[in-house]
Amino acid sequence: MVVSEPGLTGAHLRTPRAAGLAGIIFSVLLFAVFGLMRLSVPADPFERGGWLAGDTKYVTLAMNLVPFAGVAFLWFVGVLRDRLGAREDRFFATVFLGSGFLMLAMLFAAAAVVGAIIVAFHAAPELLIHSGTFHFGRGLAYGMVNIYLAKTAAFMITTSTIAVYTRLTPRWLAFGGYAIAAVLLFGSSYFDGSLLAFPLWVLVVSATVLWDRQAASTSAGLPPTELE
Repeated sequence: MVVSEPGLTGAHLRTPRAAGLAGIIFSVLLFAVFGLMRLSVPADPFERGGWLAGDTKYVTLAMNLVPFAGVAFLWFVGVLRDRLGAREDRFFATVFLGSGFLMLAMLFAAAAVVGAIIVAFHAAPELLIHSGTFHFGRGLAYGMVNIYLAKTAAFMITTSTIAVYTRLTPRWLAFGGYAIAAVLLFGSSYFDGSLLAFPLWVLVVSATVLWDRQAASTSAGLPPTELE
């Protein structure tokens, strides 16, 4: 006979109130990452690596912020799933989670490649710059961020579709997600700042979720944690 210890069973875990801020934190961190990278790393993938000889502290800081942004994004996904509750569909949940994980994997991998380039340069500056390894790594990081990461719009499309049918967000925001996804899919190669559209969209979604939760708690006369 198994005896359960008091407090270990029957407890109901609730989404932490602070989790509602995860999307905002992710947006701010991703804005910071892209901004810091742009201060040091040229947008041209054929650049010969002159930026490595300068101060790379901004790039290093950006690389260190990426893991925190990734954790915040996972919390943001968790908040959306918690908000859906029993309305979550298995098909859309699979695409929703899969596209989100794929996006994070490419973001982490691109950051690791850039970090490896910096380490290799400091180990052997002249050898790296004049080798095919540098150009391969630079092209790999560029492709991950500007081609594949930018085109992981399936996350936004799926989220917007879920929002349309479940009222997860206002309809204008759901259709706005479709529009931004189209920009990322077809315009990321032509608009240099198109990547910033995704964290901006996450910021607006998170602010809307927080506003709705606060409004619901005010009308019910309950603290926000009682609604989760």
